[in-house]
Amino acid sequence: MIEFYLDAKSGIAPYLQLVHQVRRALKLGALREGDQLPTVREVVTRIAINPNTVSKAYRELEHEGLIVARAGVGTFVTASTSEDVLASLGPIRHDLEQWLVQARATGLDDDSIEALFRAAFRNSAPVAS
Repeated sequence: MIEFYLDAKSGIAPYLQLVHQVRRALKLGALREGDQLPTVREVVTRIAINPNTVSKAYRELEHEGLIVARAGVGTFVTASTSEDVLASLGPIRHDLEQWLVQARATGLDDDSIEALFRAAFRNSAPVAS
């Protein structure tokens, strides 16, 4: 099951952060067709967010055809990323895992690795024209 989180410093609306996390989990194969998402109540309890915000994210995902809510049962993934896309990510995922091994070998802890990655990610973002 997906574990949602919020980044208050991201500048991205909380509901969109949840939507992006589900899309990302689908692309990476962490979520697959038939998987159940946490209930609105579970998300509210875990990350201290307004229930309407979670509902808005779920409605957006349902509108996109990625999830479906079944009354009294839960919310389930209805679409998954094709195996071809997942397979194409294999080499880059391997490279990233090797980079993480090297980063840890130099003594970086998880917080430092994440900060380094975020800084590199921001610096490599395409410039809007």
